[in-house]
Parts: sequence; C-alpha cells; structure tokens
Amino acid sequence: MNALPPDDIRLHTQRGAAAHPGPLSAGPPPGCPAHQWDTDGKAPVRLFGPQHESDAMGVYARLRAQHGEVAPVLLTGDIPAWLVLGYREILEVVRTPTRFSRDSRRWRELREGRVPQDSPLLPVIGWRPDCVSADGDEHRRLREAVIDSLGRFDRRGIRRHVTRFANQIIDGFCEDGRADLLTQYAQQLPMIVLTELLGMPEEYGPRIVEAALELIKGSEKAVEGNEYIRSTLRQLVARRHEEPGADLASWLMEHRAGLSDDEVLNHLWLVMLAANENTTSLIANTVRMVLTDHRFRASLAGVRMTLEDAVEQVLWDEPPTVVLPARWATGDSELAGRHIRSGDMLLLGLAAGNVDPLIRPDLGASMHGNRAHLSFSGGPHECPGQDVARAITDTAVDILLTRLPDVELAVPESELAWRSSTWTRHLAALPVKFGPRSPMPVPEQAPPVRSPRSMRASMPQMPPLVTATAVPGSPGGPPAGPAGMPSPRPSRPPSRRRPWWKAVARWFSDEPGSGD
Repeated sequence: MNALPPDDIRLHTQRGAAAHPGPLSAGPPPGCPAHQWDTDGKAPVRLFGPQHESDAMGVYARLRAQHGEVAPVLLTGDIPAWLVLGYREILEVVRTPTRFSRDSRRWRELREGRVPQDSPLLPVIGWRPDCVSADGDEHRRLREAVIDSLGRFDRRGIRRHVTRFANQIIDGFCEDGRADLLTQYAQQLPMIVLTELLGMPEEYGPRIVEAALELIKGSEKAVEGNEYIRSTLRQLVARRHEEPGADLASWLMEHRAGLSDDEVLNHLWLVMLAANENTTSLIANTVRMVLTDHRFRASLAGVRMTLEDAVEQVLWDEPPTVVLPARWATGDSELAGRHIRSGDMLLLGLAAGNVDPLIRPDLGASMHGNRAHLSFSGGPHECPGQDVARAITDTAVDILLTRLPDVELAVPESELAWRSSTWTRHLAALPVKFGPRSPMPVPEQAPPVRSPRSMRASMPQMPPLVTATAVPGSPGGPPAGPAGMPSPRPSRPPSRRRPWWKAVARWFSDEPGSGD
C-alpha cells in the first residue's frame, strides 16, 4: 500500500506523535502532474514518509488549516489525490455514488499510464470483482450476498468461539506475569476466528498473518504477499466446491446472487484483510485505553459505562483505518469549494473527520452511545461486518480483564511505540504485567472447535490442505509463500504441534535463533 522500504515504516512514541515536526513537507518536483490540480498555489503534501508517519493527526490538522476540508495530497510515487478531511464532506462523498464512484477504472492517473503496474497501491486500490469496487445494481447484488452470508453466523456463537480461543491464548502466558498484548493476544485472536469462519485450516494462520501485514504496511513484499493470500484462498474455493461446509466460503458460493469463483475469492480476501487488521487494532487500542485513561477506568469501576460504550469511544478517537481509499469523480464537480476533475481520486480522512471541530468542538466530551463516527465509513458502502468486529473486540477485552484483573502497563504510557502508514496507525507493542496465575483447568474431553453456526450441528470437516509429506507448491500442498517469506510448513504429528499463535509472536518479536 505504501512503497517505503521497511525502515521507513516509522516507529514513534506517543510523546513524539504529539509533537509538531514543523512545516509540512515539500510537494512534487516541477513537471509533476500534481501541479495541474487546483491547489491554490500550495504544494500538495505527501501522505507517506517520516513526517506523516510520526504525526499523522498533526498533518491532518495543518492541512485543514491551510486548505480547508478538502486538501491536495500525494501518495507513494507522488501520485496526486484529494484528502477529504471534513465530517460532512466525507458523508457527502460516500452518500453520492453517482458523483463519486468506487470503480477505480475511472482513475485518470491509471488510465493515462502514470501509475506503475507494480505499484504497491494497486493491490488495495485497484479494481476487483467485489462489492467494494462496484456501484448501483451490481453493488447491491454482491453486497446482499455478503450481508446474508455473514448474517448466518450466530452472534452468541461467535462470542462463545472468541471466549474459548481467548482463554486458550491467555493460558499460554498467564503464568509468566508479563506479556505483549499486541503480539500475544490482539494479533492472534482475530485471525484464529477468521480462519474458522472462512473455512480455512488452522495451519494457514501464521503465514496469512505475515503476508497480510506486508500488504498493509505497503512494503516491497506487498504485491507478493497479496498473491500468496489469493493463491491460498483459491485453493479454499476449489476445496469447498467438493466439500461445502458451514462457513463463509460455502455460503457465498451457494447464495442466490450466483457469485463466480473469482467474486467469492475476492470477497473472502476483502473480509480477511479488512476484518483482521481493523479488529486487531480495535482490540489493542481498547485495551490501551482501559489501562491508561483514568476517567475511563473509573467509569468502568463505577458501572457508568459499558465495554460496548468504550469500544465506540475508541472508534471515535482512534479509528483502525485513518485514511480510507478511495472514490473517483464521475465528472467535473465541486466539493468544499474545490474544483474536482473527472477521474480525480478522493481519499476519506476518517480519523480527521471524527475530530472535525464542527461536530466535536470538545474532544474530551464523552461519546458514549453515539455510533455516528466514520470508522466504518457510511452510505451504501458502509462496512457490513462491523457487528462481527464489535463482537470479537468487546468479548476479547472482557475475557482479558476478567482473567487478568490486575493487568497494567509494563512501561510508561509515553514509551508506547506506534507503527504508521498512509492508511493505518496502530500500536507496535503493548507490554503489560500482572500477577502470575495458573491456566484454566482443561476438561477431560473438550468439545471439538466448530464454526459458530455449527455449534448446534456437526459440520463436515475439510481435509487438511497440508499433509505430512506435502511440500509448498506441490500438488495437494499449500501454495508457496512469496520470496523472502516462509512458506507453510508440512503438518507435524499432533503430539509435536505447537499453537500457531506462538510462532506468530516469535516472528513479530524478531528474536534471533527462535526456532521450533
């Protein structure tokens, strides 16, 4: 999503994030097509690089002060776009698809050959046969299939499913008295749930997480990571043709909308990427607020605010996606006094819109019970999986606080590091400490884990795509991972298998010599 080398995905402390680095960075060089835009003689600002990544909210505030509610910006490769900062202007864009389309084939920069085919922007912004890229009747057909299929999951079943896995993960570190709740909890739980809901074998979890992170970061492995995920999902779709189950892949395939295999694959890709990244950030940010905001913690103790209210407060203050791509102008238009040309790209500044002074003059005021934030977008393309994300998040945080009631930060709040890109801002680590305690007792005959829908009835089990003798890329084996990224390993006998989330935690911590 962002063509910076890995060391330019900046880590910065909370104190550094609050500081203003000075004037906004210089814009494009002479001759760049961005100079043709209506910028009032002011150079567009890059939404990448160290300045944006160290203080994104400060950049948005200065853009609003200099340009108003719609500001000219540049993406990786100095690709020009408009960043919509105003709350009302964002709603105007998302609610008028006849003026601002989701179909990136309208993108003038792409049509005129100014976007390289290997650009890390294309895996996320490029057109795909899914409901996000469609408008009108086609959008309604595809979105109905997604909503109906997600609706077949029992919400109480999802919470039971999250509870079981959350307890299992906590058991893995509760005796230590210390943990990184990002790598050891928030980055594990959503993907465990998603692999089950989508109908994927558990063995695919760690490599999918790794490839997804490369894609979200926009590193040099983004395109390869995207292809790895798609290759894995392609195998899943083929398998579900032979053996349908009680999972999202099967339900999309059997829906009356008649989705093609390519459409099913792309919607599974969309659910996996969006749900995993956003829910991971939402869990981590909600836990951080519980541990650092004294007013919030006092409210919980006084039962004046529910955990669901806390999640909504985080969605107002720290949306998992800070900038949402994208819309394209269907014709020449005006927005907040700006002349928007046909084919121009508009980015939705969700984080900036949530703190628009016109709708939130007092940022310290409680937003309990108010779901009018922009964190799940709005209009006909509003996120259809937001209730699933909320269910996973509030259950995950509730179980954590119940199991570890004395949990607290292991470092001063000012030392918490954040990882930023053009699109997202999230914690790089969440170190905590607590009183060591024993794991929960394990029943002698624990019930098998099934998808939430099938908790009331048996579900046909999918034969593992990874066998004891299969090798990556071979017939019957998992797809080979992208270059520089480990491929799925052959399955081990059950007696030797370690939970995959421990492998993920080791990968994130980059501990040398940490092997199986």
